[in-house]
Amino acid sequence: MKYFKHILATTIIVTSLFSCGNDNGKANGYGNFEATEITISAENNGKLMQFNLEEGDVLKENQFIGYIDTIPLSLKREQLEVTKAVIGSKSKGVLSQISVLNSKLKTANTNKSRVENLIKDNAGTQKQLDDVSGEIDVIRNQIRSVEIQNAPVVNELKSIDVQLKQIDDQIEKSKIINPSNGTVLTKYAEPNEITAFGKPLYKIADLNTMQLRVYISETQLATIKIGQEITVKIDNADAMKPYKGKVSWISSEAEFTPKIIQTKDERVALVYAVKINVSNDGSLKIGMPAELWLNHSEVNN
Repeated sequence: MKYFKHILATTIIVTSLFSCGNDNGKANGYGNFEATEITISAENNGKLMQFNLEEGDVLKENQFIGYIDTIPLSLKREQLEVTKAVIGSKSKGVLSQISVLNSKLKTANTNKSRVENLIKDNAGTQKQLDDVSGEIDVIRNQIRSVEIQNAPVVNELKSIDVQLKQIDDQIEKSKIINPSNGTVLTKYAEPNEITAFGKPLYKIADLNTMQLRVYISETQLATIKIGQEITVKIDNADAMKPYKGKVSWISSEAEFTPKIIQTKDERVALVYAVKINVSNDGSLKIGMPAELWLNHSEVNN
């Protein structure tokens, strides 16, 4: 009886060792989930007057989040408007003079077109056309002369218009508008804090579709391709929970296995990085480990 038990125990151990060495019972790759993270920063300087979000909030694209104080910009804009009005009153005579000359030029061009049509019908003379053309040249020279004499005033008005556009752009950028759909991962600022251009406000990522980054060997590279559907598994209590995934990217260059791999032999091996898109049902988190399982029957077909 003891001999029988000894044989049975030996058989179980050998069978277990054989099963562990069977590749059919092992995953084809291991990795961690990640997502494309976007850091939204302030586009203006000032006090955060409103900032309505918390970590974990799900935001929509173009959703209004808050704004930075715009009172200093509004006051500066009013000041520019007053300056423009003062300069405009001084140059009103010049502008009216240019307007009159432009009206004369328009009339002269109309007369020129009429004379050209008369000449085609043999009802006009070349002298009439020359007189009208000369009148047009005189008016153009007069306009150019007035513009040159008053160029400083005109340029100053143009400069103020540019400054007004810049102020309007800064006021618009004082609004904090969420750029894309996603979940708030980190909040860096609070209402009433003073912020500055380029200072991070919050970080967001779309968690509806997660990317599993795994590393495969050169021998496995031939069994996987972009667009291929594969199986991804995560730990779930006492079993593994499967998900459907699709290969979205395969690295074109080999690299050494990342240091997060524990064994020394695996760390010095050359591998290829692969990204797999997986629809998230709410269970998948950034940094969560997962396994890659290839359906070889599909690959071979």
